[in-house]
Amino acid sequence: MPTYDYRCTATGDVFEVRHRISESISTWAELCALAGIEPGATAADTPVEKLATGGQVVKSSSLKNPEAPPCASGGGCCGGGAMCGF
Repeated sequence: MPTYDYRCTATGDVFEVRHRISESISTWAELCALAGIEPGATAADTPVEKLATGGQVVKSSSLKNPEAPPCASGGGCCGGGAMCGF
């Protein structure tokens, strides 16, 4: 199951929870149930917002070739004009 980050609109706190892609979390009570945390003084119906996340971060030092490909650094893909998706 993928993980998602949600922010409580009342407190600004951010929590990471795991749930199915098909599930939708919209309230503090739902988030607390999934995260296994106590709701505290925050109202159960307080809205939460799903945050956009960029996936995992990879350190360049862990790569065999730590240099960015030409297209990621402003050049063309493989020296040509076609785009490779970076």
